[in-house]
Amino acid sequence: MSNSTPTKPALLLTATQTAESLAISPRKLWGMTASGEIPCIRLGRCVRYAVDDLHRWIDAQKEGAASAQSQLPSDTVAT
Repeated sequence: MSNSTPTKPALLLTATQTAESLAISPRKLWGMTASGEIPCIRLGRCVRYAVDDLHRWIDAQKEGAASAQSQLPSDTVAT
């Protein structure tokens, strides 16, 4: 019988974990964080990224791309 407890998914990610998850460089993530483009949580000097906020941010990016593509003339929209 194993006495190990199941691990819970992380609620907050570090910058390194977030950059890896988004497949971007840490430098790009810091730039997006500094400009307010991506949601973050500051805990003292630490910066963390909430998984739920990142999911919502990604969904918003998809919606923005879809609406921008729908505004293009029909002969320039890729199919």
